[in-house]
Amino acid sequence: MLKSLIGRPVMGLKRLVRNDQLVTSVAALVVGLAAAAGAVAFREAIVGLQWLFLGFYHELVASGAREAARWRVVLAPVAGGLVVGAIARWLMPGGRPQGVANVIEASALRAGRMSARQAAGAAAMSAISIGAGASVGREGPAVHLGAALASFVGRPLQLTRSQSRTLLGCGVASAVAASFNAPIAGVFFALEVVVGHYALSALAPIVIASVTGTIVSRIWFGDFPAFRLGDHEIVSFLQFPAFALLGVVCAVAAIALMRLTEIVELRTSDLPARWLHPAAAGLAVGVVAVWYPEILGVGYEATDDALKEQYGFQMLVTLAVLKILMTALCLGAGFGGGVFSPSLFIGAMVGGAFGIVASHPFPDLSSGHGAYTLIGMGAVAGAVLGAPISTILIIFELTGDYRLTIAVMIAVVIASLITRMWHGPSFFTDQLRRRGLDLQGGHDMAALRALRVHDVMRQDHIAVPVDATLDTLRDRLRQAPMNELFVVDADDRLVGTITLAELGEAAFDHSQDADRCAGDLARRSPPVLALSDDLQKAIRRFGEVDEGLLGVVDDHQGTRLVGCLHERDVMRAYNTALVNLRKEEHGETL
Repeated sequence: MLKSLIGRPVMGLKRLVRNDQLVTSVAALVVGLAAAAGAVAFREAIVGLQWLFLGFYHELVASGAREAARWRVVLAPVAGGLVVGAIARWLMPGGRPQGVANVIEASALRAGRMSARQAAGAAAMSAISIGAGASVGREGPAVHLGAALASFVGRPLQLTRSQSRTLLGCGVASAVAASFNAPIAGVFFALEVVVGHYALSALAPIVIASVTGTIVSRIWFGDFPAFRLGDHEIVSFLQFPAFALLGVVCAVAAIALMRLTEIVELRTSDLPARWLHPAAAGLAVGVVAVWYPEILGVGYEATDDALKEQYGFQMLVTLAVLKILMTALCLGAGFGGGVFSPSLFIGAMVGGAFGIVASHPFPDLSSGHGAYTLIGMGAVAGAVLGAPISTILIIFELTGDYRLTIAVMIAVVIASLITRMWHGPSFFTDQLRRRGLDLQGGHDMAALRALRVHDVMRQDHIAVPVDATLDTLRDRLRQAPMNELFVVDADDRLVGTITLAELGEAAFDHSQDADRCAGDLARRSPPVLALSDDLQKAIRRFGEVDEGLLGVVDDHQGTRLVGCLHERDVMRAYNTALVNLRKEEHGETL
């Protein structure tokens, strides 16, 4: 009796300790603390580096730059660019800084695994870039650092692929929450951008990490919104067409930023002395900053001033154009940093300028252009990040004001839709595309992209030599899968394929047996797949050619036949990937 009374609680405790959700939740708490500490340290490092480069120890960069010597304002970004270029050349693989795009890649393709060494180098590059005045954001690097710390914490725990990806999301959520004092936005950004689903198995740990990150941030920096918004509200429903039109204008600004960044990156990639590119971009930033110091760094001070309606129309337009140019130049040339803060800045200036124009004819139907400033911030940022839900929440938590909810939602959705149609899903997918990675289509497609042709191909194909007789072809066709033969030369290079369609009348007419061989009947240049192709490409290829069997060659340049791929095997692998994905998302045994 006593043994039974003691045994049940002990067994329950053992099950609790072994419970995967408990392990993930405890790990989420640790990751939340680590990522938040990393975000706080990163932000403090930026302020310290600002003192080193620009001579002031506070976050009001524009005000500090106005009081600094002109030579220092010009040379600080140049010096920072030299240091960043040197780090990129000698210490960073690939010679480029890393950010949110790398986190998305790690989640989709590497089961949440990231390099701690590369993360440290990327954080150093970004802190130096922002501290020296480069026109970039600090949130992307903080997210990358938080995700890398999560990967480091999870490495010895032997977690499943799903748990590792969830832990990566925990690091992202904590970093976002700590950077913005925005716990709700942190949760949704991690789920929307990194994890890719909203299952409870991922939601609970990510909430824990986000709340932890918020607490750490509030202990260190205090509990107050990043921006102070004046008394603005929707005065009349006649304003809604203007809000929709603002979404269109903000989409244009977002597309301009992303296109220019891509152009700069592509144009500079082939230029010599690549490690000097950031310094050259820094010189341009420094010269412009002598007259317009607002474009230096993350630009939160100028964004706040725009919300307070302290700029006129000409200044707003000028700052919007300059910020687009300088941010594109800095990011394209190789400075480390993110794109969120610049997006807020650009959106604030575009929205403010639009608000002045929209309010001028009917001043009684407007509460001031500060409201349009806030709406523009959300619209540009949502379009650039490709994360409308997270952006809407971030805007509200940054300002602590929910009175313009409907207006922000309208503009963000319209800007995001137009940007997706005319440019692409987001700035991050642009970066991945330039690296040759297509991660669109959800995590079911990502699971297919993680599988290669060599994982599911067979070697049950039947190959015949070029000089095979018709009699041999008839005999081998009866044995061949899908009644298809592969014709190869003496070095096993694929020459073509033969089916009953190619054999034609010769299948029954033996009169030409002495005159014709396999090489004469083969269909030349048949559709093939390479060993390294992923299964998403294989599915697309099967759909294009409407065949059930394709040959597999050694690589894209070679033609040596190494096997064959059945369409049914690809579909079976796809179904298996979907089932496993649902298991991972919901923690179920199907």
